Amino acid sequence: MLQNKLVIYRAEKGWTQEQLAMRVGVSRQTIATLEKNKYNPSLILAFKIANTFEKPLTEVFDYREEI
Repeated sequence: MLQNKLVIYRAEKGWTQEQLAMRVGVSRQTIATLEKNKYNPSLILAFKIANTFEKPLTEVFDYREEI
């Protein structure tokens, strides 16, 4: 399962879901779905998000294998 820290990093920047969505070129609904871990981003989107937060990809997203 892919977990993420979008809510934490977005709050640190003081950005709304809409503001983050605009920065990475997706809809606000996409960000909301990602934050709820109901959607896994494409690799390109994951890198865009990590770069927007100026964080390494593995700091923003964490993959844990489901058992």
